Amino acid sequence: MASRFTLVEPATARQEIKKSRFIAMAAPVADEAAAKEFIAAQSDPEANHNCWAWRFGQSYRFNDDGEPSGTAGKPILAAIDGQALDSVAVVVTRWFGGILLGSGGLIRAYGGTAALCLREAGKVELVEMATASIACPFSDLTRVQARLAALAGVQIREQAFTDTGAVLTISAPKTEVDGVTRLVTDLTSGRALIRHDA
Repeated sequence: MASRFTLVEPATARQEIKKSRFIAMAAPVADEAAAKEFIAAQSDPEANHNCWAWRFGQSYRFNDDGEPSGTAGKPILAAIDGQALDSVAVVVTRWFGGILLGSGGLIRAYGGTAALCLREAGKVELVEMATASIACPFSDLTRVQARLAALAGVQIREQAFTDTGAVLTISAPKTEVDGVTRLVTDLTSGRALIRHDA
C-alpha cells in the first residue's frame, strides 16, 4: 500500500490571477463533520465563490459553489490526491476581478492555488494502527512493559490488574503487530495470551 500523508497544521496560500484573488486554506480533519465545520468556518460570505474538497480514505466530496461544473472542486480534490494526502479539507475562496478565466483557466487557478497551499504545508505520514490485548502473568509483567515501552510507535493504552497479572491494551502500527506478538510470546515463553482486536 502506498504511503499516505496528512497535514501537521492548517496552511494558507494566496494568488492573484487576472485580477481575481484566490486564497486556499487547508487543514487536517478527523472526519466528515470536522471537514464540514472547517469549510463553514473558512468560507467568506463576501466572496464570489467558496469552492472546496475533502478526502478521508475512500470517502471524498467536492463542491464548485457556482463555478462551471468540474472547474473548481474537482481540481482541488486532484491537488489533494496529487500529493497523496488523506484526512484533509481544502477551501479555495475567489473574489472575482472582472476578467473571465474560462474553464481551463478556472481549473488551473483553483487546482493550482490548492496545490501551492498543500506543497508549502508541513506533512506527516499516516500510520494505520491496530490494537491488541495482552494478558500477562505478574512474573513477566515488568519485563513485558519495559520492552513494549522501548518499541517505537507502540503504546500501552490501558492496564487492568487481575488476580494473576494484568491485561495490557496496546496500540501499534499494523505492520508491527506480528513482531510485537512474537516478542511478547518469546519474552513470556508463551505464558501471555494475546488477542488482536478487529
